[in-house]
Amino acid sequence: MRKDEARLLDGFVRALREHRLHMVYQPKVALRDGSLVRVEALVRWEDPELGAIQPSRFVPLAEQHGLIDELTQWGLRTILRQWVDWCAHKLDTCIAFNISALSLQNLDFPDLVERMCRGLKVPTDRLVLELTEGATQPLIKLIDTLTRFRIKGIGLAIDDFGTGYSSLMQLRQLPFTEVKIDQAFVADLGRSRDCDLIVRSIVELAHNLGLTVTAEGVETIEQLRLVKELGCDVVQGYLIATPIAPEGLLPWRREFRKRWPAMLTDEKLALWAQET
Repeated sequence: MRKDEARLLDGFVRALREHRLHMVYQPKVALRDGSLVRVEALVRWEDPELGAIQPSRFVPLAEQHGLIDELTQWGLRTILRQWVDWCAHKLDTCIAFNISALSLQNLDFPDLVERMCRGLKVPTDRLVLELTEGATQPLIKLIDTLTRFRIKGIGLAIDDFGTGYSSLMQLRQLPFTEVKIDQAFVADLGRSRDCDLIVRSIVELAHNLGLTVTAEGVETIEQLRLVKELGCDVVQGYLIATPIAPEGLLPWRREFRKRWPAMLTDEKLALWAQET
């Protein structure tokens, strides 16, 4: 192991076990009316010596060194407790959390997640587990595990759809409830005819399979308009909100409710964007 990698691993182990990781939450809203439908929980690590470390660096490290289950269980406990706190303040929403395909190799994992929900009295249908498309080839071998999650009422989303290697047949076979269109396609909407066609086709396919479609990485007014026109159901991105601390979700929702109606016309959209 390289010296810098060993240093990063040592720092991560300390952060995980000394409770120095934290969560931020990015809202996802329904395109039909701007209502908050769920938030995506995102792990953050800010090391006093190494600075802010991106999940793309420490999550693979956790997978390689047998720490991913510990990280996943910490994350699930954290977000379920956060749901309880929000619910006490009259905010009842779903929480999405990304999990590693490695965790699914544990046959008891669905039962563990259900026990966590039951222990905190969180309805299982308030939880959505997100999996990246690149993981779908090994996941097809774990269809029984994924099906058990669905039987328990837990949602399953395929993240970054369109960038991996899964086939349409696998999408049909796996028990997903949501497809998240990768932001690379969203970024080129209106500029690339191919991207427009791909997104339209994904939306049509997903809807025909009974799946919800979320557009990721929406950052401009034009992208918002286009994903709505193409039939997406839910939108997520910096135009809606950056990831925010848990205590900031209620104030954000109050403010967003006021601003959403003004986002329905281009002229008012421009004014709204300038204010944010």
